[in-house]
Amino acid sequence: MTTIAIVGAGPGLGAAVARRFGREGFHVALVSRSQERVDGLAAELADVGVTARGFAADVRDPKALAAALDAVCGALSPIEVLQYSPVPSPDFMRPVLETRPDDMVGPIELSVYGPVAAVRQVLPGMRSLGRGTVLLVNGGSAVIPHADRAGTSIAFAAESAYGHLLHDTLAGDGIHVGQLIIPGAIVPGHPRKDPDVLAEALWGMHRDRHGFRHFADDLDG
Repeated sequence: MTTIAIVGAGPGLGAAVARRFGREGFHVALVSRSQERVDGLAAELADVGVTARGFAADVRDPKALAAALDAVCGALSPIEVLQYSPVPSPDFMRPVLETRPDDMVGPIELSVYGPVAAVRQVLPGMRSLGRGTVLLVNGGSAVIPHADRAGTSIAFAAESAYGHLLHDTLAGDGIHVGQLIIPGAIVPGHPRKDPDVLAEALWGMHRDRHGFRHFADDLDG
C-alpha cells in the first residue's frame, strides 16, 4: 500500500481527491499550513474509511515542505502520488502594470520553489518503488495569461514549464507527470468542475498516464 500526498489540501478538491484515491486503497497525506484544518479533514476521511493524516507546512518554505513530505513516509507509507494544488493568494493577482518585483516573490515561491522542493523530496522514493505520479493543478492563466492576474499568470507558466520538463525527463523512469488546468472556479454541482468530477479526472490521469496537459473545462479564451 502506498500514499498520495496532497499539497494544499482543503475541504473541496483536496478532500474529493483523498476520497477517490482512498477508495483505491491509498493512504492519504494532507499537507496544509494549518495543522488544525488537516487534522479535522483527516478525521472526516477516517469516518468514510480512508486512512489519512495531516502534516503542517507552508509551501512557500521549501525546507518546511520537504520536512513534512519526509515525515509522511514514516507515518504512513511510501509516496507514490504527489498532487501539488495550493490555492494562490488574491494578493498575487495584480494588474501587470501595477506589479512590482516584490509582488512576484509570493507567486514564484508558491508555484516554482514549492513544486521543485516537493518533487525533489518525493522523487527518490518513487524511483525506489519503480513508479510514481506527479499531478500539478493550475488555473486557466497557466495557459492564457491574464493582464489583471500577472503574478499567477507568470508563476503558473513557470510551473507549467517545469512540469513539462519533468514529464519528458522522467517518463523513462516509470514516473508520470501531468497537469490539470481548471479554468475559473471549482463549482460544486458543475458538470465538469465539481470537486468529485475533478477528483475523478485526476484519478484518470494517474491511472492512464497519457499526455502532460489536461483540461477540466473549455478555456474562456
